[in-house]
Amino acid sequence: MNFDEIIERRGTHSVKWDMMEKLYGVPAEDGLAMWVADMDFRPPECIRQALQGMLDHGIYGYYGDDADYRAAICWWMQERHGWKVDPASIFTTHGLVNGTALCVDTWSEPGDGVILFTPVYHAFAKVIKANGRRVVECEMVETDGRYEMDFDSYDAQLDGSEKIVILCSPHNPGGRVWTREELEAVAAFAKRHDLILVSDEIHHDLVMPGHKHIPMAHVDGIEDRLVMMSATTKTFNIAGSHVGNVIIADEALRAQFAAKMAGLGNSPNSFGLFTAEAAYSPEGAAWVDELMQYLDGNRRLFDEGISAIPGLRSMPLEATYLAWVDFTDTGMDREEFTRRVESDARIATNHGPTFGKGGESFLRFNLATPRALVEQAVERLQKAFGDLQ
Repeated sequence: MNFDEIIERRGTHSVKWDMMEKLYGVPAEDGLAMWVADMDFRPPECIRQALQGMLDHGIYGYYGDDADYRAAICWWMQERHGWKVDPASIFTTHGLVNGTALCVDTWSEPGDGVILFTPVYHAFAKVIKANGRRVVECEMVETDGRYEMDFDSYDAQLDGSEKIVILCSPHNPGGRVWTREELEAVAAFAKRHDLILVSDEIHHDLVMPGHKHIPMAHVDGIEDRLVMMSATTKTFNIAGSHVGNVIIADEALRAQFAAKMAGLGNSPNSFGLFTAEAAYSPEGAAWVDELMQYLDGNRRLFDEGISAIPGLRSMPLEATYLAWVDFTDTGMDREEFTRRVESDARIATNHGPTFGKGGESFLRFNLATPRALVEQAVERLQKAFGDLQ
């Protein structure tokens, strides 16, 4: 796979490239889109072949007999994560934002609290609020430049109206791969407060060399409250297929979720199922391994460039392709450092405050782009903050 190939995405209805001028004022003609979390790489050939097979057949009807699709999911989870999944436990949603919304709607009522460890992926708070629930922000603490959770503080913060806790594992935007001890602490927290634990593991395949993701399903004693979420879309850059999996081992929880889906008339689109089955294959696995070596190179290049700018610090990236950069030590207010990035460097990034408490001094940069563009971004940032050097 040639990850260095620069593929023109402007004018293709790409949110990431075609909306950056409208939303961030970054000029379309020479701006760099480093915000939306999709990649500027083509997916593996096996996915193109699956879509080509659909095109060649020429009829795009309802999808039936999903046994092979479920088997592919089970194979991937066992092969890549050592996680044995029952095919009957798999639900297919329209992506994991939809999956999150369905969980919120299934296991809470309007006015109930839903807990987030912030800063965290901004879509969680959006769907919680849109469903009339309260976002309960349990702010993480930064220790030696990485995020950790403070459960003594969180225990004191809750008032008993909380029904769900959502964990982002690996963490977006901080890039943490949680340890087994940390996952066990999350599980104990959920049990103490009688919470449904939703573990969004969409980034579980995007782990940097030297790190190992542990599925929350490997933690003992929480099956009766655990909901796992995973997807091919982030791993293989097929987010437009809007397909995700909610995997529920407990039969009682499974029945509740199935009833909610049935009541809303949800059913998956066939394009997403065909691409997911193709992705979860030995060919897809080889592509991911190659991808992660490339992304690790981008990470090193970006971190070295950022560390050369006084006052800027990129949080160590253990997983995801999303760099979380802290501008605190520049002494600048948020408006000033954001202006320099968007107007001077002409880079569109995600603004830290959208991720909740703790994100105020940060910007999130998407590094899943050809290396030449990462180099260009570093050069622009060094120039935009040149007066600090």
